[in-house]
Parts: sequence; C-alpha cells; structure tokens
Amino acid sequence: MRPRIAVVEDNPDNRFLVQALLEEFYDLSEYETGAAALEGLVQDNPDLVLLDISLPDMDGADVLRWIRDQGELRDLPVVALTAHAMSGDREKFLAVGFNDYVTKPIVDESILLETIARWLTSLG
Repeated sequence: MRPRIAVVEDNPDNRFLVQALLEEFYDLSEYETGAAALEGLVQDNPDLVLLDISLPDMDGADVLRWIRDQGELRDLPVVALTAHAMSGDREKFLAVGFNDYVTKPIVDESILLETIARWLTSLG
C-alpha cells in the first residue's frame, strides 16, 4: 500500500503542481481550506500532511494546532508548504510545531520529494 499524503492548499495551481509531482509515488487527498482539512483528516488517516500557511478561513498554524490536539493525529508529520521565505521564517514555523518546511514556489522538486521521504522513513 502506498503512503497517503494530505495536501492542504487553497491555490489550484499549487495543488495541481504538487499532484503532478507526487501522484506517481503517493496516494493524495486534497483540501482547499483549513476547515475542509479538519473535516477530512481524521477519516483520511494520512501518513504526512503538506500544509499551506496562508489559507483563507484559518491559517496553517491553526490547522497544525488542531492536528496536534487530536490523539490519533498528534504525531503526524506536518510539513509547512509556504511562500513565507524570509529570514527566520523556517525557525518560526518549526518552533510552532511543524516538522519541516518547504518554500513555494517549488522550483526544485527534489527538495519536496526528499523532505517527504525523510519524514515517511522516520515513521518506520
């Protein structure tokens, strides 16, 4: 069975790109909003979440806090997928509980693929 990745991203072009990069290797579920992710993640039971920071209804940090409060999802690897790429942003997102951080736009797909592989491998 292939690992399942949940992609929480409001921009259709970014979702399409992530899908094109990952669908060959992973089963994907996609959510356009944080609220949709909250509804779907428990049933979806993903192995990893790619989570945009800037979402329309609730930001990625709010979604992350909700994930960390759910017993069955608490230890789920969550990777920030964000255009926030200023100095200090990586540290800020890791400090609030994201496992890792990948910047958008995705210019080098190997960075995304290696980040996902690293966290899925760490799950054993």
